[in-house]
Amino acid sequence: MEQFTEYIGYAASLAVLIAFLMKNMRTLRIVNTVGCVLFIVYGSLLPSIPVIVTNAAIVCINLYYLLRKEKMEVK
Repeated sequence: MEQFTEYIGYAASLAVLIAFLMKNMRTLRIVNTVGCVLFIVYGSLLPSIPVIVTNAAIVCINLYYLLRKEKMEVK
């Protein structure tokens, strides 16, 4: 199980790193959200409350801007 946890952490780190390579803000937020969700899983497996709380907050922020932008495009 410990090795599985490490793989989740590596996958989360890779997703967040890849997000910073994105030029399109919508794509960046989607990829970053995936990375943050993986970090939430990783934090739950450790367990580490700071990792979970921080990444949950980032997911909320990303979703806010993704949904806000979609609503603005509809108008």
